[in-house]
Amino acid sequence: MENSTANPENEPIIENRELNIWEALIPVVALIGMLAFNVWVFGDSALDGSNQFILLMGGAVAAIVGHFNKVKFETMLDEVARNIQSTAGAILILLMVGALAGTWLISGIIPTMIYYGLQILNPTIFLAATVIICSIISVATGSSWTTSATVGIALVGIADALGIPLGMTAGAILSGAYFGDKMSPLSDTTNLAPAMAGTDLFTHIRYMAITTVPTITITIIIFIIIGLNLDTHGTTDTSAILNSIDSAFNISPWLFLVPVIVIVLIIKKTSPLVALLIGTLLGAVAALIAQPHVVLAISGSEHLDFISGYKGIMKAITVDTAVQTDSEALNDLFASSGMAGMLGTIWLILCAMVFGGIMEAIGALAKISKALLNMFHTTFGLFASTVGSCVALNATASDQYLAIVVPGKMFANAYREKGLAPENLSRTLEDSGTVTSVLVPWNTCGAYHSGVLGVPTLSYIGYAFFNYLSPFMTLLYAALNIKIRRLTDKKK
Repeated sequence: MENSTANPENEPIIENRELNIWEALIPVVALIGMLAFNVWVFGDSALDGSNQFILLMGGAVAAIVGHFNKVKFETMLDEVARNIQSTAGAILILLMVGALAGTWLISGIIPTMIYYGLQILNPTIFLAATVIICSIISVATGSSWTTSATVGIALVGIADALGIPLGMTAGAILSGAYFGDKMSPLSDTTNLAPAMAGTDLFTHIRYMAITTVPTITITIIIFIIIGLNLDTHGTTDTSAILNSIDSAFNISPWLFLVPVIVIVLIIKKTSPLVALLIGTLLGAVAALIAQPHVVLAISGSEHLDFISGYKGIMKAITVDTAVQTDSEALNDLFASSGMAGMLGTIWLILCAMVFGGIMEAIGALAKISKALLNMFHTTFGLFASTVGSCVALNATASDQYLAIVVPGKMFANAYREKGLAPENLSRTLEDSGTVTSVLVPWNTCGAYHSGVLGVPTLSYIGYAFFNYLSPFMTLLYAALNIKIRRLTDKKK
């Protein structure tokens, strides 16, 4: 994942001795209660705006608690400002993903992926294949975000055409994407976790494989079983859909050059923003070359010239566009909202950062983490408190980085005092902090992936098997004392 321009490992953890644990929990309990009621009232449409306001209300509750515990309002605003500043990269990436989706639609790149994908992937193997494809792409790029924004969008389109539930598909995409986000040496979270724990990158990756490989294996098996029992409402004959795609777009394997170039750029450690911008511009060029009739239709002009071409491309990049076919199912699929479609997600992230910033400023995050640490005195209890802290911070701070940084700083000494090698901590941070972020609708990761894939978090949460099995796997290993490395083992 890449959603920050700051260095989170250098951020100080704010403590407040005036605050007790019960006061620190007041905003959390209030937020959970308000969000639960709001989702009950609005359902999936809660993210259209009401959840955003609830996050601000949660921040207001935290501010009141902070006021009664001698925290200045200016201090809270400063921390909110720092939190929002840290999301600048995420916001720009979201806007660029919206732009890329628009040009990749009108250029025929996404329709071409769907066209060939329908011929290769049948419903029985689709979900398991989706996990494997996304795992490979995410390991290669080190980014779950880029995986969703490229191959993930295409796979959602294929699933829609095959009649496979989109919640299942998004769960499979994110399972594979977060496998790579955890295991790739190119991933920033994979580099951040060992830095926080005090171990090196490749020791961390090797040690993490002990829990991660069994988890992804179980995930693939689950999706194979689901695929064997999947009811896709009758037919897998996609000839009519293929003909509709073929009549609306000029389908060509040459269009795959654009996504291949973007993936190569990211593998070569090009900035994701630069890679996505290049992908957007290449998509625009491909649209003018391969789909001039589509560009002309979007521009609303009769003849394709510089002005009409410019107008068609800019509309695809920025606002709602749609390509009409003779298939009703495809008409919904071949639509993009461009950069404008990402504004709701950006709104959610900003409101989440307000809540997380105030919670951090009043010392509530530090107080909750310390309380979790003090609850347990056994080795298993230490692992359990780390997992609980990471999950809690994903839900309260709404940021994946804080869910790694804060517990990493808080628990490092405790692991050393227990005689545990630091890779135990780094693995647990990733097994619980990295992967559960996408399961929280108001977390930056949950908001991003839901917005990019067009699937509500509550629709895919039950199918992101890898993401919620990972914390249980690390706890199982701790409970059974499997591969728990001691400092004395390292000295031998």
